[in-house]
Amino acid sequence: MSSGATPAAVKIGIIGGTGLDDPEILEGRTEKYVDTPFGKPSDALVLGKIKNVDCVLLARHGRQHTIMPSKVNYQANIWALKEEGCTHVIVTTACGSLKEEIQPGDIIIIDQFIDR
Repeated sequence: MSSGATPAAVKIGIIGGTGLDDPEILEGRTEKYVDTPFGKPSDALVLGKIKNVDCVLLARHGRQHTIMPSKVNYQANIWALKEEGCTHVIVTTACGSLKEEIQPGDIIIIDQFIDR
């Protein structure tokens, strides 16, 4: 049964970490270089679609992996995705933990990544 409501437009921002930033996942890719009040993001935004959903991919460390984690301009990255109209952001990372209860291969959802 349809309520007649039009679904809200969704655009997914993807900040890919090491090994998870391959632009080949997007159909109809185009690149867009942007600047923000915080400077340049880590790399060009790669716009495209995944299963007909608009997406914007950003390589956190740059596509050549030249940006060290302590040098990533996180504010510029988020600003760029917001300005591009992203309604949701998925961020991946491949890192370790000092907590023994977190084992290799565990999927963890963090809640204190940006400005907190």
